[in-house]
Amino acid sequence: MGEYLDNSENLERSDEEILALSISNPSLFALLVRKYEAPFLRKARSIIREEEEAEDIVQEAFTKIYLNAKKFKVMEGAQFSSWAYRIVINTALSHYAKRKRRGMIVAPLDDEILQLIPDKTLDQFDQKELRDEVASVVSRMSPMFASVLTLFFIDGKSQEEIATQEGVTVGAIKTRVHRAKEEFRKLYKSVTELP
Repeated sequence: MGEYLDNSENLERSDEEILALSISNPSLFALLVRKYEAPFLRKARSIIREEEEAEDIVQEAFTKIYLNAKKFKVMEGAQFSSWAYRIVINTALSHYAKRKRRGMIVAPLDDEILQLIPDKTLDQFDQKELRDEVASVVSRMSPMFASVLTLFFIDGKSQEEIATQEGVTVGAIKTRVHRAKEEFRKLYKSVTELP
């Protein structure tokens, strides 16, 4: 196993290549676990707000990622990281919903997550329809706002990281995130309202 992890050739491969190779070489998947475990934990904790459960969520998400590796297709705008973060977020929301149904005391969902998907009950997070609606809304947004929304909420990047990537100030990114959420809410309402 060590030969795969320490092989500099593998360390230089893209996440997408490593995922594809891990199907026939499972030990390579450890490279993705090593790279994404901490950010996935941060994302799960931001939703569930309980350390032990966040660890369970991340472990379950990595299992789903590995088991569904063959389903991941490299396409323009479809990176491993955004696909994997969606799995982490969906897994965390499923855990949250189960705990709530069992009557366990749970912290309220992060306001930013709730603001993005207004007027939806938590049980609907698992439904394909909701994912399609969100994708439809993001595809109609102005490219700058769609990009910042994806980087911030799907890829889990901090505003500081986005500012560095975009070559602008953190203040500019805060403004973009705020405006992107406003645009998302307006478009979401227009897409989901019955005629």
